[in-house]
Amino acid sequence: MRLLLPLLVLLAVWIYENRPVAQSGKPASELAIPKFTKSVKSQLIEHAGYTVSYNEQRRNPNWVAYELTAEEVAGKESRGSDFIRDPLVIGRQADDSDYRKSGWDRGHLAPAGDMKWSPKAMEESFYMSNISPQNNNLNRGVWKSIEEKVRDIAVKYGSVIVVTGPVFTTKKGLGSIGKNRVLIPNAFYKALLVDDGGYETIGFYCENVAGKKALSSYAMSVDQLEEITGIDFFPALPDDVEDIAESHYDLKVWGIKNKKK
Repeated sequence: MRLLLPLLVLLAVWIYENRPVAQSGKPASELAIPKFTKSVKSQLIEHAGYTVSYNEQRRNPNWVAYELTAEEVAGKESRGSDFIRDPLVIGRQADDSDYRKSGWDRGHLAPAGDMKWSPKAMEESFYMSNISPQNNNLNRGVWKSIEEKVRDIAVKYGSVIVVTGPVFTTKKGLGSIGKNRVLIPNAFYKALLVDDGGYETIGFYCENVAGKKALSSYAMSVDQLEEITGIDFFPALPDDVEDIAESHYDLKVWGIKNKKK
């Protein structure tokens, strides 16, 4: 028994170190932009801290993509407070008044906490093109925890690629708010990519409802997230690399405990 235990430890270490990882090599700026696997109305807009695919019909983003670095996490810019219309949006968009007394939070996709490195990036994080109606318990609970985890990951690995957005599993979502009829998403997602000597990915999927479980309960592979969202994440990766990176996720890589749901 005394000999068996060290052998089992060595075996566990060998399995972890020899897990399948996808080899790195693409610049981060190329990796952040996803593509749709089906037809979706989209206006692509670039801001200082993120790129957004905006959907005028829903008055919501389809996705928001950006790279967050350890240096950016250390930024000291004060949090903004003024939610304003995005001047680059063509067509209809939400207004701050749509959310007043609606019962729904103004949910950031690219959070203000990731934009502390620049006054411009902070201001633009409050554009309505970066906002979706979000359950207040989710916004201030699980979603906030995931955002904080993303910042921890950026510090750990030097940078992380983030793609995030709302999910509409029904045509009209959970209804609409305000005079601009801003659709309420059924859920929200994040897809993350880091280089840990090889590419590693993970997805998170949260129903737009109150409740808090362990972060591991919301985790899934990026392949699974693609099935739900109809979005091809990290398509700039070579196909063979993407296949490996998106087929699995390892909670240890992301510093997440594997707790029961």
